Amino acid sequence: MKTRSILPVLLASVLVGCSSPAPETTYTDNFRHSALGFLPDAEKEMTINLPDAESFRVRRADNDKVVFEGALSEVLSQEDVAQSVRIADFSELSKTGEYYLEVPGVGRSRNFVIADNVYDDAYAHAMRAFYLWRCGTAIDYTFEGKRYQQDICHQGDGHEDYIGNAGQSHDGTGGWHDAGDYGKYTVNAGITGFTLLWAWEQFAPALQSIEIGLPETAPGYPEFLKEIKWETDWLLKMAYPDGSGKVSHKLTALNFSGFYTMPEEDLQARYYTDWSSAAVADYVGFLAQASRAFAPYDAEYAKKCLDAAKVSYDFLKSYPTQKFLMQREFTTGAYFTIDPDDRMWAAAEMWESTGEKQYLEDFEQLAEQQKFTVDVNWDWDNMRNLGMFRYAVSQREGKNPEIDAKIKENIIAAADEIVATAETDVYARPMGGRYYWGCNGTVGRQTLGLQVADILSPDAKYLATARDAVAHLFGRNYYDRSFVTRLGFNPPMYPHDRRSAADDVHGPWPGYVVGGGHTATDWIDNQDSYSHNEVAINWQAGLVFALAYCL
Repeated sequence: MKTRSILPVLLASVLVGCSSPAPETTYTDNFRHSALGFLPDAEKEMTINLPDAESFRVRRADNDKVVFEGALSEVLSQEDVAQSVRIADFSELSKTGEYYLEVPGVGRSRNFVIADNVYDDAYAHAMRAFYLWRCGTAIDYTFEGKRYQQDICHQGDGHEDYIGNAGQSHDGTGGWHDAGDYGKYTVNAGITGFTLLWAWEQFAPALQSIEIGLPETAPGYPEFLKEIKWETDWLLKMAYPDGSGKVSHKLTALNFSGFYTMPEEDLQARYYTDWSSAAVADYVGFLAQASRAFAPYDAEYAKKCLDAAKVSYDFLKSYPTQKFLMQREFTTGAYFTIDPDDRMWAAAEMWESTGEKQYLEDFEQLAEQQKFTVDVNWDWDNMRNLGMFRYAVSQREGKNPEIDAKIKENIIAAADEIVATAETDVYARPMGGRYYWGCNGTVGRQTLGLQVADILSPDAKYLATARDAVAHLFGRNYYDRSFVTRLGFNPPMYPHDRRSAADDVHGPWPGYVVGGGHTATDWIDNQDSYSHNEVAINWQAGLVFALAYCL
């Protein structure tokens, strides 16, 4: 039984107040509201110093019956949010139903639900967001009575002028738009594909039980893999047409389209860019991993993926030095990154897919060069964890026992650090005081490290901390707001997303996590701030994985 509600709240251990209101709050009282959203007693002025409250009750929403009573925690203070809080922990309450939490003399929360399936809808919407990102096709989706549409777009992808074939082109249609823009980037596809495919590897039965609602674009495939195949079909087109194994770093116009532009209105010429070694490595890793997932449903297509990965891996081995993207006239996202971590991940996936010793030797050599490091916070520019996780959970024979033990030790240590950080943060945020562009994506992605540690050294604390991460993203945070469009309490209304800005629908396209603040208190719900409020496939994949882990 999961004793956590998800819409609008998530955790049974709930913050019930703090010392000062957050920006954009619609309340005027002098205490902070929890993710449950406290509603003040009508007859009282809200001048109570909430930390003086000592107890709380949980009541049924239908008859106001008290079903749980408890003491609030001691006062906890945190400098980065300049707040003091008490925590109401009612995790022992497991009976399904709709409830509200009440603090005598202070007020009551919004209603919340306890149920076995509290994460299901949020997962379905978060995963469906990838379908809504599809390039090269019409989209028509209705959410809560509002219709979100785009026409077929970017049918001219893409021109070969920047890969040495001026005036020529080959089919580059399909895939997902990368973020709030309409570019398509190999490097960011790599980490996104890994995260989603890892979710499938770990939780396929649970994921198959939840309907996403996708069109029939890959007969015989489970819904989840239909969506991954849409991206994989495009990724295969990013290989140079000469069969060399080189892979274009991205496929975009020279400049971003205007912000108030729907995909079908973006008529700029779009080009394959020069190759980069990181793009080649990420292409290899994604395709090798995808080949295993697709094999039970389409052996021929799985072989196509793995064969393409082998060609590009051989090329990568023949070019052992770093090769960066030549940006030239392009002003679209560069995704510059060094490649040792990408190469290491590619080797790990090739070994897992083939069992061939050369790939194992390559991985172990690269892992040793990187001192078997496992990172607590990581994103598209650091693929090291991908290789470490793959090696650690692999059941293939031949691993060096000392390397295997060291990597597993480091994975567990990193996960324990995440747990400890969440336990000392007043909002149980697993990143604590670390904030930067796209940090909400990292919050979601950290749950992958927790889940791998849970495989290696099972402990309930890892899943509990993952649920804390999901809670933060859906409203248990400084702002008392969900960071996921159209889901949760008071979600973002103005993401940096061209479709949401350019269509005639009031309210953004649903299910997308926005990037988050650069400090604990500076996030703004403003479509002009791409560094605070953009959406992106790599961040979204972290959200999908976190929810899948919690199912």
